Amino acid sequence: MPGSALAVGIVSATAAGLLALAAVAAAGVHAQRAAAAADGAALAAADAASGAITGFPCERAREVAEAMQVSLHDCEVTGLIATVTIGATFGHLPVEARARAGPPP
Repeated sequence: MPGSALAVGIVSATAAGLLALAAVAAAGVHAQRAAAAADGAALAAADAASGAITGFPCERAREVAEAMQVSLHDCEVTGLIATVTIGATFGHLPVEARARAGPPP
């Protein structure tokens, strides 16, 4: 019987470790999705500011953010450079991502 208790302990510890690893991996994926949404919103705003697409820059950024199921927290356009901040949630935790887009210096 001592071997059975040891085997149960090893299996339980392995399962707990895999569960923790899965949670960390899911958080990483969510962070990358938030960053991609911020990048897309900033690019849309910069394109609108430059005249490459029609519309107002921050409205275009909001449309892209909503399409990617995040909320636009802040949008600032200075000349042709757009800076946006988006917000999302991972479980009950808030996630924020910021991106900037525009012509090269």
